[in-house]
Amino acid sequence: MAHIENPDSQLTAVKWRFPSVHPEGRKFTVIAGAIALFLLVLDSEFAELLGWLMVGVTVWVAAFFRDPIRTTPSDPKLIVSPADGLVTMIARVPAPPELRSELGEGEFTRVSIFMSVFDVHINRTPIAGVIRRIAYIPGKFLNADLDKASEDNERQHFVVEGDNGVKIGFTQIAGLVARRIMSFVREGQRVSNGERIGLIRFGSRVDVFLPAGTGSRLLLGQRAIAGETIIAELGTDPLLNGTSQ
Repeated sequence: MAHIENPDSQLTAVKWRFPSVHPEGRKFTVIAGAIALFLLVLDSEFAELLGWLMVGVTVWVAAFFRDPIRTTPSDPKLIVSPADGLVTMIARVPAPPELRSELGEGEFTRVSIFMSVFDVHINRTPIAGVIRRIAYIPGKFLNADLDKASEDNERQHFVVEGDNGVKIGFTQIAGLVARRIMSFVREGQRVSNGERIGLIRFGSRVDVFLPAGTGSRLLLGQRAIAGETIIAELGTDPLLNGTSQ
């Protein structure tokens, strides 16, 4: 349970609750549940065993498509994580070719967040603003942990322009198991901080491209929460070091 102190000094309690299942996942949950029920009613020990296994699959599918409520900081200088997962790579790289018309040339700090099949897969915009570009690129389904996945795998690029004119690019990348990338937004649409913009089924990666002069506030091996974890603050490069233990 979290407590938030209001300006009038009154204490407000925020209660934990079970996350809802995103509409995209409800049909898969129903299908898995129906198969489990069918197997359990059959007069066979083997079918019963399979039925209980399918009950587990049903619970996992519902958990995979869970869509928890997130509280996003509203400061326009802050860039929040677009994905839940493990920070697996932080590197200086050029912008993807499909985004250079919006982001420009030069190098960017790319923060890569890997989503396992146990992470929340709803992706969110890292800043508030207008969606200036969406580019879908068909490709392979290599392990999303590999650096070359950013160039070889199926992926979908976004560019969001904030009210301050700063443009942030980020990319959904399919992985070994992922077979569909979905977008909930369109070009020209205005989005708020941490707003849901899409998802990837099942297990994948999201890259965020930080502009010049802005460095990551996350370290390799840290975990990020979409819409809440602060990746960076515009115009600052903290040059952090850390220890895994």
